[in-house]
Amino acid sequence: QVQLVESGGGLVQAGGSLRLSCAASGRTFGRIGVGWFRQAPGKERECVAAISWNGGNTFYADSVKGRFTISRDNSENTVYLQMNNLKPEDTGVYYCAAGGAGLLGPYDHWGQGTQVTVSS
Repeated sequence: QVQLVESGGGLVQAGGSLRLSCAASGRTFGRIGVGWFRQAPGKERECVAAISWNGGNTFYADSVKGRFTISRDNSENTVYLQMNNLKPEDTGVYYCAAGGAGLLGPYDHWGQGTQVTVSS
């Protein structure tokens, strides 16, 4: 069983940066892919970034390419999402999810989310 806890969210002005962390428990974390999802008010949850089990492959949504970077440290059971040049449209609850051997899930485990608010 894998449990995930997100942290690092907060309020930031447009153009600023935040780094989200997804800390995991469970022995299998280092062998499964992880994704970061975002849910804005009134919108569906979307995957903004994903990383394979060994960090060798990554995915980014077009809306965040060049601004967000996903990385992982399997020795620390943690996945990070560095978010730079934040825009008001990046506002939402950010969730990490883990599962599957591939790059984009299927994701069996979800965290509770962390709020990111970007003011204009």
